[in-house]
Order: sequence, then structure tokens, then C-alpha cells
Amino acid sequence: MGKRYHLTTFGCQMNEHDSERMKGMLESLGYSEAADRGDADLILFNTCSIREKADDRFIAHLREANALKRRAPNTVIGVGGCWAQSVKDEVFQRFPFVDVAFGPGQVHRLAEFLTSDSLTAQGYFEFEGFTGDLPAKRAREFQGWLQISVGCNCVCSYCIVPSTRGREVSRDPETLVAEVRRLAADGVSEVTLLGQNVNSYGRDLPGERRLSFSDLLRRVDAVPGIRRIRYTSPHPKDMREDVILAHAELGALCEHIHLPLQSGSSPVLKRMRRTYTRERYLDRVALIREHLPDCALTTDIIVGFPGETEEDFRRTLEVAEEVGYDGAFTFLYSPRRGTEAAELDGQVPHELKVERLEQLVEVIQRRAAERAQRFVGRTLEVLVEGPSRTDPTRLRGRTRHNKVVNFDGLGTPGEYVPVTITGATSQTLTGEMSLLARAAG
Repeated sequence: MGKRYHLTTFGCQMNEHDSERMKGMLESLGYSEAADRGDADLILFNTCSIREKADDRFIAHLREANALKRRAPNTVIGVGGCWAQSVKDEVFQRFPFVDVAFGPGQVHRLAEFLTSDSLTAQGYFEFEGFTGDLPAKRAREFQGWLQISVGCNCVCSYCIVPSTRGREVSRDPETLVAEVRRLAADGVSEVTLLGQNVNSYGRDLPGERRLSFSDLLRRVDAVPGIRRIRYTSPHPKDMREDVILAHAELGALCEHIHLPLQSGSSPVLKRMRRTYTRERYLDRVALIREHLPDCALTTDIIVGFPGETEEDFRRTLEVAEEVGYDGAFTFLYSPRRGTEAAELDGQVPHELKVERLEQLVEVIQRRAAERAQRFVGRTLEVLVEGPSRTDPTRLRGRTRHNKVVNFDGLGTPGEYVPVTITGATSQTLTGEMSLLARAAG
């Protein structure tokens, strides 16, 4: 048998994309995927360093890999991603059993290491190239990622991403459209555009190749076979009317926008260096609701940022109540070394963060449940993803609004089916496949 690999992924959708590229690259080298870590010749981790909890989870897995290596000394252990980049100066000192470490901009160097004659540990941490240029092994044949840029030019005081992924660099638009055509030819009907700040795509490209994000969306929409387009994540400071209008005008662009709030307090946003105010954010929401009244709106919110007062938190609750999100990722603030926020005065006690988070989650879930009721009785187009996770006799799929639906009916993964919605919670919809009605979003 040839060599086998096992890859564990932590963190965001960009990491999921990068892991698919790692798998594609490894299989082009003759490796096959092992279901269990203990059966692998190469144990890989694609890491995240956005929150402390992600670090802790990863290190526990890494120690397990070390135990496996003690039993099989020829096992190669590799660590990639943002955590590896953030501790690049000490990774081999802290974890001497690691053979290769590489940052997000150096995934291709993993192949170089594996095909070299050297047995010494190697670290690759420069920013060069796009993982989007590598072959991919997709998790689902009908869904594909499209990496439109890497890095970030924002200076949010709590965020480690600029130091782990570098300055923002956009991929050439012709390259991207050609990649979408290849994905469509390969059976992909839903594509998700990825960037740390997708709205600012193209601004760094030379004049003759410069393309705005909304124009890129239009070019992707024009590719035959692409039925759904999603993207993540935009920045509120760059969410402009041309992108919102694209949602209203393009047939494939889904009725869902993820618009990170982070805090509903302008003073906190200023300390976060988010470069927009509460009022500017709500203005963007109003513009979205004006042009796209049925659009699903989701967000990210950080609770307990340094200096957050009860009044600041109350303002966040007010925004959550007023906007009525369809869903939200909520987080306790976690200091990241090397960030400005980690050195700020007024660190909020953990117990108070937890108490505030519980209050926020109650508002988010209540309003999301209320918003979800608008779907009950409607027949929606659902992309089948597989069996329901809670009841294998039912199917699970996703609407254009990015709502998960568990439903009765027949269908195969990748198929689009009409489902009449019969129930709704803050998290999911339930329904029955409609054999006669046409899907209407």
C-alpha cells in the first residue's frame, strides 16, 4: 500500500478550503486518506489561532499524535495554518516531535518537504502564492470554494489574522472565472467566494485587471451551471450598494448576507478599530432590508471586549433586538498575544463575560425564531446535502437563505428539490418535499 495521511482541520471556512487543497496536493503525490489517525504515515493539522479555545483543542490533538509517533517513529507530523504561523519562532522548541510546520501562505511547501531527501525538521512561514492554485479534494462534489484573496489590510485591535495571513492580495479575475468554469464542468453548482474581506477584492490589482467585488459576482453568475453563489466574509465598512443590488439582480447570488457586527457600541467599535460606528452599521442593514426585504442576515458578535461597560453591552443587545438576525456566531473575547487589545486596560472578568453571553444568546435565538416563522407555509428550493443528522430516515439540505432544512422526501446529495416548510426554530426548518409545487424562494 502507498502512504496514507490523516488531516484534522480547525477554524474558519478559509481553513476548510486550504485543507481541501492539502488533500488534493497529497493525493497527487500518491497519498491516500486514512480514516483514523493511528493508521496514517502522515498526521497533519490545519490550525486556527483566532480564539484561545481553538489553541487548547489543537494542542490536545497534537499530544495524541505524539503518542502515536512514539509507537511508530517513522510517522511524520505536520502542522499548518494560523497557529503555526503565530508561533513560528518556537514551534519546534515547544514541540520537538513536529517534523514540518508551515503557514497559510506556504501550503505548497508541504509537498516540497515530503519529496525531499532531508529528514530534518523544516518550517515555512513566508507569504507567497495562493492555496487556490493547488489541486483540491472537495468534501462535497457539488459545492466548491473559490479563494478570491488572501490576507487582510484591516487593523482590528483584537485580531491576529493580518500577522498570520499577511497583507491583502487579490487573485487575478481571469484566473478566478476560469476556475469557476472548471468547477462547473466538474459538477459544482454552488460556489462560495472566500476572503478575509471580500468587499475589498480587486483594489490592489493593476488598473487594466482591476475588478470590483460586485463585478466579480456578476462574472461568476454568468458561468453556466453555477446555480448558487455565496461569499464570506464582508466588512461593514466596505458593504456598498452595488453589492446589495447584485443580490437583487443576479439569479445565482443567494439571499443571505453575513455582516459581522462585533459590538453594538460605537466606543467599543472604536477600541476594536473596526472603522465604522453603530449608526453606519445600522444604515447598511437598512439598505439591505430596503432592497432585499427577505434576505437572511447573520453576524458575529464579541462579548466582553476590554473596557466594555454595562451600557456598551446594553447597546449590543439593542442592535441584536432591532436587527433581528437569522443567526449569529457569538464569542467571549479571548486575548491574542501580539494584538493591541491584549494590552488594553479594563479586561472584563470571565464570569461577567459568560453572564453577558447568555443574555445575548437569548435575544439572538428569540429573534431568529421569530424571523424563521416567515418561511412556514412557503415552498423553498433546497439543495440536498445528505441524511438528517438527527433522523437518518429524513433528508437534510439548505435553502438559498442558508437555513438548514430537515425534511421528508426523496433526493440525492447535490439535487435541488422543492420543500414545503411546516415548522421553524431559531436554528433549523422542517418540511416535506413537494412533488407538485415549484420551488419558490
